[in-house]
Amino acid sequence: MNELKVDQYLDLKGVPCPLNFVKTKLMLEGMESGSILEVLLDDGEPITNVMASVKEEGHQILKVEKIFGYWKLIIKKT
Repeated sequence: MNELKVDQYLDLKGVPCPLNFVKTKLMLEGMESGSILEVLLDDGEPITNVMASVKEEGHQILKVEKIFGYWKLIIKKT
């Protein structure tokens, strides 16, 4: 499988809602259009809320992968 080139990386494990989305949004705002952001999130509310909010902002979710109790989310800034 072809691995995506990640431009920025955020580890938000243990970061509560809505702070995890705020940090994701701020990171995306500072990135060039077309850039790739990898975010690590806890299970439950964090992955659900951040995914929904990122889509609402108009960004593209390229990949969602569960890894040992947390989630890896790959987002393309639009």
